Amino acid sequence: MYQSFEVSTRPEDGPPRLAALRAQIEATDLDGFLVPRADAHQGEYVAPHDERLAWLTGFTGSAGFCAVLKDIAGVFVDGRYRVQVRSQVALEHFTPVAWPQVTLAKWLLEHLPEGGRIGFDPWLHSVEEIEKLQVAGADRGIELIACDNPVDAIWEDQPVPPAGRILVHPLDLAGTPHAEKRRELGAALAEAGVQSAVLTLPDSIAWLLNIRGSDIVRNPVPHAFAILHQSGVVELYCAAAKVTEAVREHLGPEVHCHGADEFEAALQALLGTVQIDPASAPVRVADSLKEAEIVPAPDPCTLPKARKNAAELSGMAAAHLRDGAAMCRFLCWLEQEAPKGTLTEIDVVRRLEQERRKDPLLRDISFETICGSGPHGAIVHYRVSEQSNRAITPGEVLLVDSGGQYADGTTDITRTVATGPVGELERTCFTRVLQGMIAISMQRWPEGLAGRDLDALARAPLWRAGLDYDHGTGHGVGAYLSVHEGPQRLSRVSDVALQDGMILSNEPGYYREGAFGIRIENLLHVLPAPPLPDADDRAMLAFGTLTWVPIDRRMIAVDMLGAGERAWLDAYHAGCRQRIGPLLDGDAANWLDAVTSPL
Repeated sequence: MYQSFEVSTRPEDGPPRLAALRAQIEATDLDGFLVPRADAHQGEYVAPHDERLAWLTGFTGSAGFCAVLKDIAGVFVDGRYRVQVRSQVALEHFTPVAWPQVTLAKWLLEHLPEGGRIGFDPWLHSVEEIEKLQVAGADRGIELIACDNPVDAIWEDQPVPPAGRILVHPLDLAGTPHAEKRRELGAALAEAGVQSAVLTLPDSIAWLLNIRGSDIVRNPVPHAFAILHQSGVVELYCAAAKVTEAVREHLGPEVHCHGADEFEAALQALLGTVQIDPASAPVRVADSLKEAEIVPAPDPCTLPKARKNAAELSGMAAAHLRDGAAMCRFLCWLEQEAPKGTLTEIDVVRRLEQERRKDPLLRDISFETICGSGPHGAIVHYRVSEQSNRAITPGEVLLVDSGGQYADGTTDITRTVATGPVGELERTCFTRVLQGMIAISMQRWPEGLAGRDLDALARAPLWRAGLDYDHGTGHGVGAYLSVHEGPQRLSRVSDVALQDGMILSNEPGYYREGAFGIRIENLLHVLPAPPLPDADDRAMLAFGTLTWVPIDRRMIAVDMLGAGERAWLDAYHAGCRQRIGPLLDGDAANWLDAVTSPL
């Protein structure tokens, strides 16, 4: 099994660790210290060595941070984790804070005295983040002090940093030789008058050099830093043991490999104009560029990485078909077994992974499977453990959000299903979520619009009933890379224009705490919109579908759907039969035919 169900943290461990951290803070003449869920690469997922937030507080979500002051410790979490955090931290010692509604700057101004001194690890915070805090606290004389990490000083059994080997990503899957990518990006730097760019994001380096890694669980990326010169030459910095002779041969003479311990000295020696991304580059990187003129700009890899080429799209489509077959075998089994009342959430997770592991191209799951039955479904990023595992009662709503990392693509799919007859409220809410998901799937839009311009379409059916959900409608997805990939999103805060080749999730939801959760998710790719008769002569975009798995019709209040929505669902289910049917046999094939018949 890829997924473990062990309980990794306990709320009762937090208070003594918090006391030890406060003792360290006081010894350094600070008024507080920031503990993010981050590593030096600012990725969403971190290695065990960097799980400082979970170790200190007990909170294991994929986003958040803790601000430890002398008399209060705020744990900042977004809408996905408001329920989870209350069950994982010792609430008499840690105070959950609704972020980003309450910003860190506002919170610090409320709780710090004038002239307060807050420590931070300069490897774990971006330039942009610290600059904003410095500006916000300037009038009150609040100082941000870069310092050694006091959590590391008290974490006696802290795991060692990861050192997984780098692997070559084949050209037939990457689509473009890394020499071509390096030359194109180098030429763009030269055109902008920039001599070098510092790369700190592992997935950017993996994409640029057509390599993959194994340093972060569920994400095939290597821990590394790089410097890209306008000539296209790249200096790569990572642990020497990661780079085999095969990798050196693949990288060639224009990619120079160095030890990770040489990175800071290399930064200090850089001259001229050097580009860094303030949103992701650690403060320590900027501080080390002592002789260079820093040029702030987005990571040069993120946008071209997001625009998948033909080979990447082809690989993603193939991976989704095989993953769809695994999902259909799983859903067929689930429909047979769930009404018996003998399944638990762990049973469901294990069976789904078992179906995916039949594919020889599976390398890992793409994230910990979210399997929430009944009230657990309302915990947006619920992770079942041996402690929380519950029996699935027939008639409950079951939410399963999962994905696979295949050699040719990354998948992410959510299906919410009935385990027996469900109530009218559940069916009504499900149908509103489905209407929002269909609205996004069907939409056309003029070139230049961003995710914020489409996000409301998914929410409108819920809004009309006074309902909503506290997460974005969709995130970008990598091609055998990170399951969450920027810069594009379907979100009210995303201003990045959607472009041809981008892949996004489409996953509206609704969550009623203590009762049930609903989410329906497909992956989509952006493509030029097909022509329409009598349409304006303007460039427009649309979505193509990658995910082909039936949607549970038992959950749908059919009379709520309009004619266009019914037609879309029937066409989608016909597409499932056409594409996935040839990959199934026996009970699963018969099940697919039955559940995809027209409404």
